[in-house]
Amino acid sequence: MKFSKLVLAALLVLALVGCSGTAPDKARPGGAADGGAFPVTIATKFGEVVVEQQPTTVVALGWGDAEVALALGVQPVGASDWLAFGGEGVGPWAAGRYDKPPMLIATMEPDFEAIAALQPDLILDTKSSGDRARYDRLSELAPTIGVPAGGDAYLTSTRQQTTMIAQALGRTAQGEALLTKLDTAFAEAAAAHPQWKGQTVSSVTRTSETWGAYIEGSERVQFMQNLGFVQNPAIAELPTGGSGFSVSLSPEQLRRIDADLIVAFPIYIDTSQITADPLFTAVPAVAQGRAVVIDGDLSQAYSLGTVESQLYALDKIIPELEKATR
Repeated sequence: MKFSKLVLAALLVLALVGCSGTAPDKARPGGAADGGAFPVTIATKFGEVVVEQQPTTVVALGWGDAEVALALGVQPVGASDWLAFGGEGVGPWAAGRYDKPPMLIATMEPDFEAIAALQPDLILDTKSSGDRARYDRLSELAPTIGVPAGGDAYLTSTRQQTTMIAQALGRTAQGEALLTKLDTAFAEAAAAHPQWKGQTVSSVTRTSETWGAYIEGSERVQFMQNLGFVQNPAIAELPTGGSGFSVSLSPEQLRRIDADLIVAFPIYIDTSQITADPLFTAVPAVAQGRAVVIDGDLSQAYSLGTVESQLYALDKIIPELEKATR
Protein backbone atom coordinates (compact mmCIF):
# COMPACT_ATOMS: atom_id res chain seq x y z
CA MET A 1 0.00 0.00 0.00
CA LYS A 2 1.49 3.32 -1.00
CA PHE A 3 1.62 6.17 1.43
CA SER A 4 -0.91 8.13 -0.60
CA LYS A 5 -3.47 5.73 0.85
CA LEU A 6 -2.29 6.60 4.33
CA VAL A 7 -2.83 10.24 3.51
CA LEU A 8 -6.28 9.53 2.13
CA ALA A 9 -7.22 7.53 5.20
CA ALA A 10 -6.02 10.33 7.43
CA LEU A 11 -8.07 12.85 5.52
CA LEU A 12 -11.22 10.78 5.23
CA VAL A 13 -11.64 9.61 8.78
CA LEU A 14 -8.57 9.63 10.98
CA ALA A 15 -10.33 7.12 13.23
CA LEU A 16 -8.02 7.57 14.77
CA VAL A 17 -10.74 22.83 21.79
CA GLY A 18 -12.10 26.33 25.02
CA CYS A 19 -12.62 29.62 23.16
CA SER A 20 -12.55 33.32 24.12
CA GLY A 21 -13.24 34.48 27.66
CA THR A 22 -16.94 33.68 27.32
CA ALA A 23 -18.49 30.75 25.51
CA PRO A 24 -19.50 31.54 21.94
CA ASP A 25 -23.19 32.34 21.64
CA LYS A 26 -25.50 29.85 19.98
CA ALA A 27 -26.51 32.42 17.38
CA ARG A 28 -28.06 31.12 14.20
CA PRO A 29 -25.98 31.58 11.05
CA GLY A 30 -25.13 35.22 10.66
CA GLY A 31 -26.02 36.15 14.25
CA ALA A 32 -24.63 39.17 16.07
CA ALA A 33 -21.24 40.12 14.71
CA ASP A 34 -18.47 41.79 16.68
CA GLY A 35 -18.30 44.91 14.57
CA GLY A 36 -16.51 43.60 11.49
CA ALA A 37 -17.16 45.92 8.55
CA PHE A 38 -18.42 44.79 5.17
CA PRO A 39 -17.54 44.39 2.42
CA VAL A 40 -14.38 42.46 3.27
CA THR A 41 -11.75 41.20 0.85
CA ILE A 42 -9.89 37.99 1.61
CA ALA A 43 -6.84 36.79 -0.31
CA THR A 44 -6.95 33.14 -1.39
CA LYS A 45 -4.84 30.84 -3.53
CA PHE A 46 -7.08 31.62 -6.50
CA GLY A 47 -7.39 35.36 -6.00
CA GLU A 48 -9.22 37.83 -3.80
CA VAL A 49 -12.73 37.01 -2.62
CA VAL A 50 -15.13 39.80 -1.68
CA VAL A 51 -17.84 39.15 0.93
CA GLU A 52 -20.27 41.98 0.36
CA GLN A 53 -22.33 41.68 3.54
CA GLN A 54 -22.55 39.63 6.69
CA PRO A 55 -23.35 36.03 5.70
CA THR A 56 -26.57 34.46 6.94
CA THR A 57 -26.33 30.96 5.45
CA VAL A 58 -22.90 29.34 5.74
CA VAL A 59 -21.65 26.00 4.46
CA ALA A 60 -18.34 24.84 5.98
CA LEU A 61 -16.46 22.21 4.00
CA GLY A 62 -12.78 22.45 4.95
CA TRP A 63 -10.97 20.42 7.60
CA GLY A 64 -12.13 22.03 10.88
CA ASP A 65 -13.93 24.94 9.18
CA ALA A 66 -17.29 24.15 10.79
CA GLU A 67 -15.79 24.08 14.27
CA VAL A 68 -14.10 27.44 13.72
CA ALA A 69 -17.42 28.95 12.65
CA LEU A 70 -19.11 27.48 15.72
CA ALA A 71 -16.41 28.87 17.99
CA LEU A 72 -17.18 32.27 16.49
CA GLY A 73 -20.89 31.86 17.21
CA VAL A 74 -22.07 30.97 13.71
CA GLN A 75 -23.88 27.72 12.95
CA PRO A 76 -23.24 26.34 9.45
CA VAL A 77 -26.28 24.87 7.71
CA GLY A 78 -24.03 22.37 5.96
CA ALA A 79 -20.70 20.94 7.09
CA SER A 80 -18.16 18.23 6.29
CA ASP A 81 -17.34 15.69 8.99
CA TRP A 82 -13.67 14.93 8.26
CA LEU A 83 -13.08 12.84 11.37
CA ALA A 84 -16.33 10.86 11.12
CA PHE A 85 -17.74 12.06 14.43
CA GLY A 86 -21.28 11.53 13.19
CA GLY A 87 -24.24 13.36 14.69
CA GLU A 88 -23.49 17.07 14.32
CA GLY A 89 -20.10 16.31 12.80
CA VAL A 90 -18.01 17.89 15.57
CA GLY A 91 -15.86 16.72 18.46
CA PRO A 92 -16.91 16.82 22.13
CA TRP A 93 -15.15 20.18 22.57
CA ALA A 94 -17.72 21.72 20.20
CA ALA A 95 -20.79 19.67 21.12
CA GLY A 96 -24.09 21.39 21.84
CA ARG A 97 -23.45 24.47 19.71
CA TYR A 98 -26.08 23.77 17.08
CA ASP A 99 -29.76 24.59 17.45
CA LYS A 100 -30.30 22.39 14.40
CA PRO A 101 -27.72 19.86 13.16
CA PRO A 102 -26.19 20.75 9.79
CA MET A 103 -26.55 18.72 6.66
CA LEU A 104 -23.38 16.63 6.53
CA ILE A 105 -21.55 17.02 3.23
CA ALA A 106 -19.01 14.50 1.89
CA THR A 107 -15.39 15.55 2.31
CA MET A 108 -13.26 14.70 -0.71
CA GLU A 109 -16.11 14.73 -3.24
CA PRO A 110 -18.84 17.06 -1.94
CA ASP A 111 -22.37 16.87 -3.30
CA PHE A 112 -22.60 20.17 -5.16
CA GLU A 113 -26.33 19.80 -5.74
CA ALA A 114 -26.94 19.34 -2.02
CA ILE A 115 -24.83 22.40 -1.28
CA ALA A 116 -26.73 24.44 -3.86
CA ALA A 117 -30.03 23.38 -2.30
CA LEU A 118 -28.93 24.97 0.98
CA GLN A 119 -28.66 28.32 -0.85
CA PRO A 120 -25.51 29.45 0.96
CA ASP A 121 -24.30 33.01 0.80
CA LEU A 122 -20.83 31.92 1.96
CA ILE A 123 -18.83 28.70 1.60
CA LEU A 124 -15.82 27.98 3.79
CA ASP A 125 -13.18 25.67 2.33
CA THR A 126 -10.04 27.10 3.89
CA LYS A 127 -8.36 23.80 4.70
CA SER A 128 -8.91 21.42 1.83
CA SER A 129 -7.28 20.03 -1.29
CA GLY A 130 -6.76 23.45 -2.84
CA ASP A 131 -7.93 21.92 -6.11
CA ARG A 132 -8.86 24.52 -8.74
CA ALA A 133 -11.78 22.55 -10.17
CA ARG A 134 -13.31 22.11 -6.70
CA TYR A 135 -12.85 25.78 -5.93
CA ASP A 136 -14.34 26.93 -9.22
CA ARG A 137 -17.40 24.71 -8.81
CA LEU A 138 -18.02 25.95 -5.27
CA SER A 139 -17.53 29.55 -6.33
CA GLU A 140 -20.39 29.14 -8.79
CA LEU A 141 -22.67 28.50 -5.81
CA ALA A 142 -21.52 31.27 -3.45
CA PRO A 143 -18.44 33.32 -2.51
CA THR A 144 -15.93 30.68 -1.40
CA ILE A 145 -13.07 31.23 1.02
CA GLY A 146 -10.55 28.64 -0.15
CA VAL A 147 -7.00 27.94 0.96
CA PRO A 148 -4.99 31.11 1.65
CA ALA A 149 -2.79 32.88 -0.86
CA GLY A 150 0.45 30.95 -1.21
CA GLY A 151 -1.14 28.00 0.57
CA ASP A 152 -1.24 24.34 -0.31
CA ALA A 153 -3.42 21.28 0.25
CA TYR A 154 -4.38 20.84 3.91
CA LEU A 155 -1.53 23.07 5.13
CA THR A 156 -3.61 26.06 6.22
CA SER A 157 -2.38 27.03 9.68
CA THR A 158 -4.60 27.55 12.70
CA ARG A 159 -3.99 31.29 12.54
CA GLN A 160 -4.73 31.50 8.83
CA GLN A 161 -7.90 29.44 9.13
CA THR A 162 -9.24 31.31 12.13
CA THR A 163 -8.38 34.74 10.76
CA MET A 164 -9.86 34.13 7.31
CA ILE A 165 -13.09 32.70 8.67
CA ALA A 166 -13.43 35.45 11.28
CA GLN A 167 -12.99 38.10 8.60
CA ALA A 168 -15.54 36.47 6.32
CA LEU A 169 -18.08 36.26 9.15
CA GLY A 170 -17.50 39.79 10.42
CA ARG A 171 -16.08 38.53 13.72
CA THR A 172 -12.46 39.58 13.59
CA ALA A 173 -12.23 40.54 17.26
CA GLN A 174 -13.61 37.18 18.33
CA GLY A 175 -11.15 35.43 16.05
CA GLU A 176 -8.22 37.28 17.59
CA ALA A 177 -9.53 36.46 21.07
CA LEU A 178 -9.57 32.76 20.20
CA LEU A 179 -6.01 32.87 18.88
CA THR A 180 -4.80 34.83 21.89
CA LYS A 181 -6.29 32.26 24.23
CA LEU A 182 -4.56 29.44 22.35
CA ASP A 183 -1.23 31.27 22.22
CA THR A 184 -1.47 31.90 25.96
CA ALA A 185 -2.26 28.27 26.73
CA PHE A 186 0.73 27.02 24.74
CA ALA A 187 3.04 29.67 26.21
CA GLU A 188 2.02 28.76 29.74
CA ALA A 189 2.47 25.04 29.08
CA ALA A 190 5.89 25.59 27.50
CA ALA A 191 6.99 27.86 30.36
CA ALA A 192 5.92 25.23 32.88
CA HIS A 193 8.07 22.64 31.10
CA PRO A 194 11.34 24.33 30.11
CA GLN A 195 12.98 20.92 29.78
CA TRP A 196 11.02 20.39 26.56
CA LYS A 197 12.71 23.24 24.73
CA GLY A 198 14.88 21.83 21.96
CA GLN A 199 14.01 18.19 22.55
CA THR A 200 13.33 16.22 19.38
CA VAL A 201 9.92 14.71 18.68
CA SER A 202 8.45 12.34 16.12
CA SER A 203 4.72 12.44 15.40
CA VAL A 204 3.89 9.00 14.07
CA THR A 205 0.85 7.14 12.81
CA ARG A 206 0.00 3.66 11.60
CA THR A 207 -2.74 2.26 9.40
CA SER A 208 -3.54 -1.38 8.76
CA GLU A 209 -0.81 -1.53 6.14
CA THR A 210 1.87 1.07 6.74
CA TRP A 211 3.60 3.50 9.06
CA GLY A 212 3.94 7.23 8.48
CA ALA A 213 5.31 10.33 10.19
CA TYR A 214 4.19 13.95 10.03
CA ILE A 215 6.54 16.75 9.10
CA GLU A 216 6.85 20.46 9.73
CA GLY A 217 3.78 22.28 8.44
CA SER A 218 1.30 19.71 9.76
CA GLU A 219 -0.86 20.54 12.75
CA ARG A 220 0.52 17.60 14.71
CA VAL A 221 4.14 18.74 14.49
CA GLN A 222 3.19 22.38 15.02
CA PHE A 223 1.36 21.40 18.19
CA MET A 224 4.55 19.91 19.60
CA GLN A 225 6.69 22.80 18.37
CA ASN A 226 4.42 25.17 20.26
CA LEU A 227 5.45 23.33 23.43
CA GLY A 228 9.15 23.80 22.68
CA PHE A 229 9.95 20.53 20.89
CA VAL A 230 11.69 20.40 17.50
CA GLN A 231 11.04 18.01 14.67
CA ASN A 232 13.17 14.88 14.56
CA PRO A 233 15.75 15.64 11.82
CA ALA A 234 15.84 11.99 10.77
CA ILE A 235 12.20 12.37 9.72
CA ALA A 236 12.60 15.85 8.26
CA GLU A 237 15.19 14.66 5.74
CA LEU A 238 12.94 12.00 4.19
CA PRO A 239 11.22 12.71 0.82
CA THR A 240 7.53 13.46 1.16
CA GLY A 241 6.45 11.60 -1.95
CA GLY A 242 3.99 14.30 -2.95
CA SER A 243 2.41 14.93 0.44
CA GLY A 244 3.15 18.26 2.03
CA PHE A 245 2.56 17.10 5.58
CA SER A 246 3.71 13.49 5.94
CA VAL A 247 6.24 10.87 4.90
CA SER A 248 5.96 7.12 4.53
CA LEU A 249 8.03 4.75 6.62
CA SER A 250 8.88 1.22 5.61
CA PRO A 251 9.41 -1.30 8.43
CA GLU A 252 13.16 -0.97 7.84
CA GLN A 253 12.91 2.80 8.37
CA LEU A 254 10.89 2.69 11.57
CA ARG A 255 13.92 3.21 13.78
CA ARG A 256 14.15 6.68 12.26
CA ILE A 257 11.32 7.74 14.59
CA ASP A 258 13.68 7.41 17.57
CA ALA A 259 13.78 10.80 19.29
CA ASP A 260 13.63 12.40 22.71
CA LEU A 261 9.87 11.87 22.51
CA ILE A 262 7.50 9.95 20.24
CA VAL A 263 3.78 10.71 19.92
CA ALA A 264 1.95 7.99 18.00
CA PHE A 265 -1.66 7.28 17.11
CA PRO A 266 -3.58 4.69 15.05
CA ILE A 267 -5.70 5.32 11.96
CA TYR A 268 -8.50 2.81 11.49
CA ILE A 269 -6.78 0.11 13.51
CA ASP A 270 -6.76 -0.94 17.14
CA THR A 271 -4.23 0.86 19.29
CA SER A 272 -2.66 -2.47 20.22
CA GLN A 273 -1.36 -2.78 16.67
CA ILE A 274 1.02 0.02 17.60
CA THR A 275 1.77 -0.82 21.21
CA ALA A 276 2.28 -4.55 20.53
CA ASP A 277 4.28 -4.18 17.33
CA PRO A 278 7.79 -5.53 18.03
CA LEU A 279 9.30 -3.09 15.54
CA PHE A 280 7.77 -0.20 17.47
CA THR A 281 8.64 -1.50 20.92
CA ALA A 282 12.25 -2.04 19.78
CA VAL A 283 12.73 1.66 19.05
CA PRO A 284 14.98 2.96 21.88
CA ALA A 285 12.65 5.82 22.86
CA VAL A 286 9.74 3.39 23.14
CA ALA A 287 11.76 0.83 25.08
CA GLN A 288 12.85 3.57 27.49
CA GLY A 289 9.29 4.84 28.08
CA ARG A 290 9.63 8.03 26.04
CA ALA A 291 6.62 7.37 23.82
CA VAL A 292 2.98 8.45 24.16
CA VAL A 293 0.37 6.52 22.20
CA ILE A 294 -2.95 8.34 21.94
CA ASP A 295 -6.31 7.40 20.47
CA GLY A 296 -10.00 8.30 20.53
CA ASP A 297 -11.00 11.90 21.19
CA LEU A 298 -7.45 12.88 22.05
CA SER A 299 -5.95 11.75 18.75
CA GLN A 300 -8.77 13.49 16.88
CA ALA A 301 -8.28 16.71 18.82
CA TYR A 302 -4.52 16.51 18.30
CA SER A 303 -5.04 16.07 14.56
CA LEU A 304 -7.78 18.60 13.86
CA GLY A 305 -5.80 21.75 14.57
CA THR A 306 -8.61 24.19 15.44
CA VAL A 307 -8.26 26.46 18.46
CA GLU A 308 -10.77 24.54 20.55
CA SER A 309 -9.52 21.08 19.60
CA GLN A 310 -5.97 22.07 20.54
CA LEU A 311 -7.08 23.44 23.90
CA TYR A 312 -8.89 20.16 24.52
CA ALA A 313 -5.83 18.17 23.44
CA LEU A 314 -3.52 20.23 25.66
CA ASP A 315 -5.54 19.43 28.77
CA LYS A 316 -5.42 15.72 28.06
CA ILE A 317 -1.95 15.22 26.63
CA ILE A 318 0.21 17.32 28.98
CA PRO A 319 0.11 14.73 31.81
CA GLU A 320 1.09 12.00 29.34
CA LEU A 321 3.98 14.06 27.99
CA GLU A 322 5.17 14.75 31.54
CA LYS A 323 5.31 11.03 32.29
CA ALA A 324 7.22 10.28 29.09
CA THR A 325 9.83 13.03 29.57
CA ARG A 326 10.70 12.61 33.26
